[in-house]
Order: sequence, then structure tokens, then C-alpha cells
Amino acid sequence: MTTPTTPTPVLFIHGLWLHATSWEPWIDLFRQEGYDPSAPGWPGDPDTVEEARANPESIADHGIDDVVEHYAAIIRGLPVPPILIGHSFGGMIAQKLLGQDLAAAAVAIDAAQIKGVLPLPLSALRATLPVFKNPANKHRAVSLTAEQFRFAFGNALTAEESSALYERWTMPAPGRPLFEAAAANFNPHSPAKVDTANAARGPLLLMTGGKDHTVPEAVTRATLKQYRHSEAVTDITDFPDRGHSLTIDGGWREVAGTALDWLRRQGM
Repeated sequence: MTTPTTPTPVLFIHGLWLHATSWEPWIDLFRQEGYDPSAPGWPGDPDTVEEARANPESIADHGIDDVVEHYAAIIRGLPVPPILIGHSFGGMIAQKLLGQDLAAAAVAIDAAQIKGVLPLPLSALRATLPVFKNPANKHRAVSLTAEQFRFAFGNALTAEESSALYERWTMPAPGRPLFEAAAANFNPHSPAKVDTANAARGPLLLMTGGKDHTVPEAVTRATLKQYRHSEAVTDITDFPDRGHSLTIDGGWREVAGTALDWLRRQGM
């Protein structure tokens, strides 16, 4: 008699301004492909977009270390180390957890810059200005307007699609992670530091959108260079015509399919 194998768990980790339920199409696809997917939210995240908009204080003031420990606790409750797929700040969180040997592999999509990454393109400054314009936002949850979302996420989309995604998935985001990342290269103990030299970790795929305003391609390519001292698998793939919305817009299936193909090549 053949013993049934346990499906590999996949944890999807959202970034700032998107609710965890924005991963629902990915979850359906990965379940169809034989994985055991889930998308637990950040600490304090309400269950729905509507609740998150109504209760921003529940989300406020959570920093990078809070989020990493939140997902580490979830991982410790799993039967085997999961595959992590993170977008934006979720991509940074996935890299930190992978560097701590808590994951079997990770896909970091348009990941927020980690400590050591120096490029700071003007578009990234503009995309995050709604948070940085007020230092008090470090302890608050900040929402984007539809116009700000169009610049930061939906610039490669039609105005109609950007507006529809804004209405469906956006929620307030804690300002603290952005302030922590901005100060990373001045803080030797920054929570944005990743163990990029870990040669024993699982494989990592970095994905970048060529039209991304929030995490421009230069940031992702500089992130790749941070891994040059590790012999572990570190790959990169780019989507030249895509912006920061690439996980939720009409082209999400191509991005998800690329991640699946890469995972199969890693034997996962």
C-alpha cells in the first residue's frame, strides 16, 4: 500500500496596502497543483478588507520584526518547512525567514529593499511619500488614495483596472516597516537585515517588474548582488512591462505560472 504524501505547505505573505485575501486566485491555483496553500495576514490584520479599513488602529505600529516572528510562529506549527511566496514587504519577510532556515524555498516578488541595497530611485520615494511626509506616521496606519495607488501599483494598467483593484484589495498599512527599511543602512542591527550569506538555505527566486515605481528593477538587481557570497540557488526573473500590481492584476497568472515552473525545477 502506498503511503499518501503530505502536500507541501505554501505561505503567501502580502505587502503594504494589500489585504491577504488578494492572494485568493494564487491559493486556488496552487491547491489545484497539489500544494497546501494559505495566506495568513500580518499581526493585527482583520479578516476582511472592509474591517481593515474600518479599524486601521489594529494594523498600526507593527514593525518588520513583529511580522517575521508572527510568520515564524505559524511556520513552527506546520508539519514541514513551507515554501514562502511574498510580495513587496512580504518578499522581504520571506527572505528573512528563508535566511533563518525556516522555509524550504522562497519567491520574493518586487521585494522591499533589504539592508545593504543602496539604490533609491525617485519613483520609490514618490510612491512612499504618503507615509514619509509625516514622521508621526511611523506609529500609524496610512491609507493610499486611488491616485496614489495608481502611481505606486497600477501605473502599467488602465485607469479602470487600477481603480477596480484599489476598491477591491487595498487597506491601510503600518508606516513602521517603511521607516525601518529607510534607516537600514545606518543601523547595524536593522530589522531589514537578511542573512544573504547563508549557503545552506533553500533556493530563492527574485522577481521584478520593469515598470515598478515602488520597487524598481534596480532595487531587485541590487538585492541579487547581496547574495553573491552564498552558494545557495539564487535566481532572478523579470517582467519588463509589469508594475507593482503584478500579483493582483489581469496578468497575475503568468507570474504565478513562472513561480510554479521554477519550484518544479527545484524539485518542489
